[in-house]
Amino acid sequence: MLIGDDVRLAKTSVGPMDNNAYLLTHGEQALLIDAAAEPDVLLSQVAGLTLVGVVTTHRHHDHIGALAELVAATGAPAYAGRPDAAAIAEATGVLCREVWDGDTIALGPLRLRVIGLVGHTPGSITLAHAPSGRPVRLFTGDSLFPGGVGKTWRPDDFDSLLGDVEAKLFRHFGDDTIVHPGHGADTTLGTERPHLGEWRARGW
Repeated sequence: MLIGDDVRLAKTSVGPMDNNAYLLTHGEQALLIDAAAEPDVLLSQVAGLTLVGVVTTHRHHDHIGALAELVAATGAPAYAGRPDAAAIAEATGVLCREVWDGDTIALGPLRLRVIGLVGHTPGSITLAHAPSGRPVRLFTGDSLFPGGVGKTWRPDDFDSLLGDVEAKLFRHFGDDTIVHPGHGADTTLGTERPHLGEWRARGW
């Protein structure tokens, strides 16, 4: 699917938890978001392409199952949110380039913006692709889904995550912004925006 600025997007569900792995391509270059599982499937998708990076949205085990294999097979650099990078390295043996708010990740001439969202994990990140003349696309991992933010385990974590999602996503991007979560179907910020108060009231 062409999503603007000559970038194509392919979404693949992998693993027993139906994780979404997203492959962005620009010409012969590719960027993979969440090498979650089924490395053979993901490697087949990048065959013939130059994989310029593998981005992990957060450290949970279901999002890193194929990371080591992808990096070993392709030599591509791995990226992760700074507060999650050590845990990912411990679990996979992969040393990630640490990124956070204000950083970008390159795909050809394009730069995808990194947005840190604290709560689901300490170092969860979202990638923002803002093509000219088309809606912004946010790859949110498990921080934002249709119907709510990602799972948290303490009230402080929920407050942090919802606060970051409101401040860094909903206040910054328009209603036509497309959300690509770590599991399940896509949504838009406009669809979810009217329910922010409900989410805060229910506490999840």
